[in-house]
Formats: sequence, C-alpha cells, structure tokens
Amino acid sequence: MLLLIVLLPLLVGTLSTMWLGNRSRLGSAVLAFAITSASLALLVGQGAAVMAGETVMNSWPWVPSLGLNLGFRLDGLSMMFAGLILFIGLLIIVYAHFYLSAKDSAAKFYSLMMLFMSAMLGVVLSDNLLLLVVFWELTSLSSFLLIGFWNHRPDARAGSRQALAVTGGGGLAMLGGFVLLGQIAGTYELSAMAANAAAIQADPMFLPALLLILVGAFTKSAQFPFHFWLPDAMAAPTPVSAYLHSATMVKAGIFLLMRMYPVLAGSGYFEVIVTTVGLITVVFAAFVAIFKHDLKGLLAYSTVSHLGLIVFLIGLGSPLAGVAAVFHVLNHATFKCSLFMIAGIVDHETHSRDMRQLGGLYKLMPWTATLSMVAAASMAGVPLTNGFLSKEMFFTEAVVGTAGVWAWLVPAFVTLAGVFSVAYSVRFVHDTYFNGPIGDVPNPHPHEPPLGMKLPAILLVVMCIVVGLLPAITFGPLVHVAATALAGQALPEYHLALWHGFNLPLLMSAIALAVGVSLYLWLARARWLHRISSEAWFGRFTGRSVFEGASDALFSLSGRLSIRLENGSLQRYLAWLVGAAVVVGAAPLLSGGGIGAGSRELLPANALAVAIWLLLGATCLAIVLTHHRRFQSVVLLGVVGLAVSLTFVSLSAPDLALTQLSVELVSTVLLLMGLALLPSQSPRESTAGRRTRDAVLALAGGAGVAWLAWVLLTRGHESIAWFFLENSLPLGGGSNVVNVILVDFRGYDTYGEITVLGIAAIGVLALMEGMTARRPLADPGGRRWTFVDQPLLLRVAASVVLPVALVFSIYIFMRGHNMPGGGFIAGLITSVALVLQLMSLGQARAEAVLRAHGGRRFVRWIGTGLGIAGLTGAGAFLFGKPFLTSAHGHPQVGWLGELPLASAALFDLGVYFTVVGATLLTISVLGTASREGIPSRDAGPVHDSGPGTNTLGARP
Repeated sequence: MLLLIVLLPLLVGTLSTMWLGNRSRLGSAVLAFAITSASLALLVGQGAAVMAGETVMNSWPWVPSLGLNLGFRLDGLSMMFAGLILFIGLLIIVYAHFYLSAKDSAAKFYSLMMLFMSAMLGVVLSDNLLLLVVFWELTSLSSFLLIGFWNHRPDARAGSRQALAVTGGGGLAMLGGFVLLGQIAGTYELSAMAANAAAIQADPMFLPALLLILVGAFTKSAQFPFHFWLPDAMAAPTPVSAYLHSATMVKAGIFLLMRMYPVLAGSGYFEVIVTTVGLITVVFAAFVAIFKHDLKGLLAYSTVSHLGLIVFLIGLGSPLAGVAAVFHVLNHATFKCSLFMIAGIVDHETHSRDMRQLGGLYKLMPWTATLSMVAAASMAGVPLTNGFLSKEMFFTEAVVGTAGVWAWLVPAFVTLAGVFSVAYSVRFVHDTYFNGPIGDVPNPHPHEPPLGMKLPAILLVVMCIVVGLLPAITFGPLVHVAATALAGQALPEYHLALWHGFNLPLLMSAIALAVGVSLYLWLARARWLHRISSEAWFGRFTGRSVFEGASDALFSLSGRLSIRLENGSLQRYLAWLVGAAVVVGAAPLLSGGGIGAGSRELLPANALAVAIWLLLGATCLAIVLTHHRRFQSVVLLGVVGLAVSLTFVSLSAPDLALTQLSVELVSTVLLLMGLALLPSQSPRESTAGRRTRDAVLALAGGAGVAWLAWVLLTRGHESIAWFFLENSLPLGGGSNVVNVILVDFRGYDTYGEITVLGIAAIGVLALMEGMTARRPLADPGGRRWTFVDQPLLLRVAASVVLPVALVFSIYIFMRGHNMPGGGFIAGLITSVALVLQLMSLGQARAEAVLRAHGGRRFVRWIGTGLGIAGLTGAGAFLFGKPFLTSAHGHPQVGWLGELPLASAALFDLGVYFTVVGATLLTISVLGTASREGIPSRDAGPVHDSGPGTNTLGARP
C-alpha cells in the first residue's frame, strides 16, 4: 500500500499528465489533482493505525546482497510530511492552472510536478537508507528541471544548475555517510539502526559518517553556508517556489535530521553542530531578508531563516524542542506557501516583484492585501496566529534548553532573529500595499486575480488563524504522533495553547514585535531602505560569487589539463593509457616481490592450438605492417576474432563461439561504415621517435598481459563453476549454464549491459544526426561508385537469406535456455540478416520497407527491449521476490505435451529487441552520414582526394 502511494504520481501521474497536457490544459490539471487525491486517500486510509501509535511497514527485497530493499515505513513523522507534500501539492495544482500562461507547457509542468512529488514521498516513506538516496537524488534532478522550467531565461538556467550542483553534491556526501553508517550498523534499515544507536555512536567511523550526513541535510535545507542556492532558485515559476521552497524540497533536509535523530543524537557532536548551524542561519538570513527588494527574494531568505529555526530546535535535543520543531514545520508550510502564492499574484497582476516599484496596491487589490497581512502576521509571530505559537515555543526552548554563558546569549540571539523577522514581515506588507501610490510597474492597472488563483491562499490563511486559536484540536494530534516518532520515546506532558501566562518567552515576543516594527520604520524613512543593496556588503564573498569563482577555477584547471593531455591525438591518449597500465602492473615486480608461475600441470598443445597461435601471430604482424590501409586492417582484425571463436570451440564453449562470430560480423560492418567517412589510407605522420615509443609500449603491454595470463593459468584456484553447474537446472530452469547465468544468476549485470548498449546507440544518433560526409564519386583507381543499382546476385541472395535467418533466429532464441543460443545471439543473427537487406536494397529503400523513419523506429525497438526486460524483473516484486527473480516450470499443454517454460525467456526477449534496435540504429546513422556522393564538374576519372570509400548499397 505504501509503495502505491509513491507509484501513483511516479508512473501514472508523470506519464498521463505528459500525454494529456498536450491535448487539454484543464484536463491535465484535473488529472494531476485526481492522482494526488488518490495518493492522499491511501495515506489517510492508514491514518487510524498511525494515530493509534502503530508503525506500518512494507518491504520487498530488491538487491538484498547490497542491503538495498524496497523498505517503506509509515509512522507519525512520515505521515505528517507525506500529508504535507500531498495536501500542499493539491493546492499548488489548482493555483498553477490559473497562474501559468498559455505559452507555458502544462504537460511539462504537471508531469515534472508529479515526478517531484513522488520523489519527495519516496524520501519521507523510505526505511532503507540506500532507497532514500535514490529518491533524494530524484528530488534534485526533478527540482533542477522545475527551477529551470523557463529555460529561455538565463537566470532560471543558472539557478537550476546551481541548485543541482549544491544539493547534488550534498547528496553525494550523504551517500558516503550512509554507506559508513550501514557498515557500522550492519544494516541499512533505519528501524533496525535505532535499536543499536549506542553501539553505532561508539564506533570510530561514526563522526565522519555524521559529518557527511549533516552536509547532505544542510545543503538540501539551505543552511549556512550552503544557503545561497535557494534565493537564486527564485527564477522558477511561483507555483514551483511555493511548493519546493515552503513545504517540500527544503524540508527534506529537516526530515532527514528528524528521521535520523534517534540514531545520531546523544553523541554531543550532533547537538553542537546542528544547534550552531541553525542559530547562525536563523539570525543571518533574517537580517539579510530585510534588505531584499524582490518579494520572492525576501521570502527566500525568510525561508532560510525559518529552516534554521527548525534545525536549531532539533539540535537542542529535548523532547519538547522536538515538539516545537514539528509544530513549526506545519505552521511554516501554511503561512509561507500562502505568501509565495500572494507574491505570485502580485507579479501576475503588475508584472513586477520589486518592492521599490510597488506600493499603493491595497486600493486596487484589497482582498489580496488582507490575505498578505494575515499571512505576514503569522510569519512575524503576531498573537492569534499559528506562527505566534511556534515562535513562543521556540523562545521557550531557547531559554530552558541552554545553560552557562549560553543561557543569556542564545535567548538574546533568538530575540534578535525575532526582531528581524518582524521587520521583514512589516516591509513585505507596507512596501507592497501602502507606502504611497503604485510605482513604475509594467502593468499600472492591476486588479484582483481569479477566485481559483486566490482560493488556495485563502484556505491556507484561514488555517493560520484557526490553528492559532485552536492548536490542540487542529494540529495537536498529528504533532503528538510525529514528535513521538522523532524522539523515539514517550513525550513528557505538554499543552498546545494560545496562552501560557506572563513569562520570559512572552516578553521576548513583545520585544521582538516592538523593536521589529521600530527597526523597519527607522530604515524606511525617506525610502532609505530602497537605496541599500545587501549584495554590496559581502563583495566577492557572497555565496553566489564563491560558488561561481569555484566553478570558474575548476573549469580553468580542467581546461589547462585538457590542453596538456587532450590535443586530438589518439596515439597520445593510448600511450598514456597503456603506459599507466604498464607502470601499475609492473609495480609489484619492480618492488622485489616478483610474481612467478604456478605449479599447475600443463596440458599438451595439440595441432589445432599450434595452428591458431601461428594464425594469430601472422595476423598481428600483418596488422602492424599494413595498419595504414584501413580496409585491410579491419579484415585482419576479423581474422583475430575468428581465431578467438575457434579457441572457444576448442574449450567447449559453443555459446561464446556463436556470440563471437556474430559480433565479428556486425562489428566489421560497423567499422567499415565508420571508415567510409575517412580516407582509405591513414597518413604517415608519425616520427621515428614516436614509432619507437609506440612499439615499446605495445610490446610491454602485450608481454605484461601475456605474463599475467600465464601466471593465473598455471596456478591452482577454487572455481565457482560448480555452483552454476549444480543449480542451473533446479534454480534457473535451464541446462544451458551460460544462458542461465546471463538471464538469471547475473541478470542484473545483463540488464545494465543492454542499457549501456542502448545508450551508446542513441548517443550515436544524437552525435551524428544531420551529419553528412564529403565522399568521392570514384575509388582511387578512377572507377566510379554508383548509389542506384545493387548487384542482382546480392539482391536475390538477400531475399532468400532473410526469411531463413529470421526462422533460424527464432530457433536459436527458443532453444537458448537449454542449448547453445539465446536472445543476444538471435538478435545478432537478425541484425546481420537485416544489414544484408540494407546492402542489397540500398539504405533508403530498405528503411522505407521497415518504416524506420530515419532510425526512430529502431529507437522504439531499444525502448521496447529495455521495457520488456525491466518489467520482467519488476514482475518479481508482485510475488515478494527480489528484482529479476525468475520462475520456471514444465506445464502440460494439450497436444504439445510438456513445455519447459521460464520467465527468463521474457527477459531474453528484451535483450533480443535491444540488440537488434541498437545495431540497426547505429548502422542507419552511419549509412545516412555517407549516403550521397559529391557532384563532380569533371567528366574524367575522379581520384581519392577526400574522406570516404564506400557505404551501404554503393558499388564501383
């Protein structure tokens, strides 16, 4: 059930809104709303058990050998965050429908929203740390796309890259911390770690793990000194800012601190680091927010400050500080999301967010102004609002949670932060709706927005008042179960109430309100505040400047290294590669601990082995002597591949021999087509010194590999082959051990390999699409090439070979689980047959018959293959088994009798489609690049004066 909460927006929402958004903007919004509501309903369905104190756990093995499982956990804390993500998401969907213009792609926006929503749900519901990292990085990627939604704007592109770099880098550090923590605890399950917290904290690797995890949390929640990415992300559309930067993305780091609290807290290091960073952030960001002239810029720094407040409370370590932190997470989401929406309304109506230009909007937009005043009052902590309650709890914990010199210093700092928050809240309202007539804005005649645009903000503002008056009835039960899950223990008695009597926290609130208003009025006199630029205070030491300086330095360093190492010479690249390998490989020999041959008994060399050695030696010598002639070199390399195939045959490996032969055929065609874009002969430009260097490196590399092979083959070793031989049939359902290994025992490796194959083929398409090569119309002897008529014998042979090859491919595919064959070999055989058709019919006609559409069909074949293989693996989850677990049996099927069936055959079918699609796509792209010849004005012989020799369907 918990998995379904995540999968609904991830699969159904992302794909369906993308499809419908190009057809109906309203339909896409309604669909996104319905899918989010369905996930929320599923979450609420689990609410009764969670509110009763239970924890709902769902787990499915994924890669159990690595500790990676699909483990989900729903307790009070995760339910609060998941509910916040879904509820605020519903409001944003409605708001965005009215906010986005007709030029903005609804399909793109809602599909990315669904993707981000599912990623956030995955983060807060994950019980497995490695699974949490997967969803964590998905939030970084999807937020990168959302922040850069208006990709025609340079500030949006820069802000999205900066956000991705900072949060992605933090995620990488967090992954390192999780790996260390998992190694310490012996598990990656959070629920299991909490019971062993004392032993974990006693380990010497705990501190490095803690620091790395905190870096991940601080970067995500924009804590000092990683705060700078958040204000620059305000270039995103306002619905994105309202969602990501009030209730979801920036709360991910907060959630991580709360979720990891039972494991990390209590060590002393956690409390000191977290409270210090939180206190610095809350004061610094609140001060800077006063001087931001952009509405969203002010709200961005305000968000950073309030996040610092929550981080500070978490770091104090007391159960009641945890209650205050949880309560403020909810309160901050309500007033900050509504304020972002209101800022978007002002921008939507006036086309400006600069408070130096705004003013006097109260007369033109009274309803919006009223909503702003209430929400800003909550942000400032004015009595009768929910913000006042959590601020009082913040002040209380700052007083009672500190001792010694900190007992007066910390309360002083938090009161100062309260002063600043009141000042920027007053500025948000006064500079926008009062402070004289409206200024020079692009639209000087704004009006109230449509009701659908105001309705989400109205609902949130009403919540600010209702929760402020009745906190125990509204948020109280949810806060209690969430804070209990945070603390990992029963909470002491406490009360959420509007009035707690006259005390020091109330005095601190009164001081903050009075001094904050006075501070703003003092700064605003004669519009002095409008002439202050906070960016000028820090000079080159602003976060953005430091980040850009570091980026420029890295690019400069990489440029200098590239100039020295990457000069366009493949010889130099290979020389460095082989030379480094030789040095590293020879290090043990040169250090005095030489590696000698083993004592294993050697087998006598038969005549076939001697013949293959001689063939290989002669072929290698011929390649060295004729390597300038590219065509001959390719043919000779094919001879080497043939020798390898014969070696496999002699070692009783027919599967490998068939695969090697098929690969050699396809590779030879691909190499010849690639070389068709180059001169038939490579120029002789190497100096004698370079040739000597290359010869030495080649001999050293070859001798080193030969020596290592000899050392390994002459030593005894314990083979794991017995495991596969014994279990191939009972566990994999097949007697062809090689194929069972590929599609069952090591199926995950195979899935990765075909994914890489598909990416490589699509990469060829991306790099070479539209490329055309200058080719001569004749060979070096003057014989003209023709691109029209193909040899009759080739056409007849190809027409006969194709159906035979396809039938043979089916045969090879079907027998692969029990006899030599399989999807990879069958795919190569099909590819060779289709390549023969391309050669006989000509590429244009053959692709017309295949309806290739410039290779696009082959891309779909790749996607189909990867989809079949992936769904086959994921199907095991339905039966509670790890990814790619296969099932097999021998059912009796009528007159067909007993049929050996295995689900791995479906996976093999995916391999087949991917191999065929990738091979034909690469050949199609290469053939298209060299399809046409160069018109010649000279009727006489044309000699080879440019790159290229031949292409598919061309003959002299």
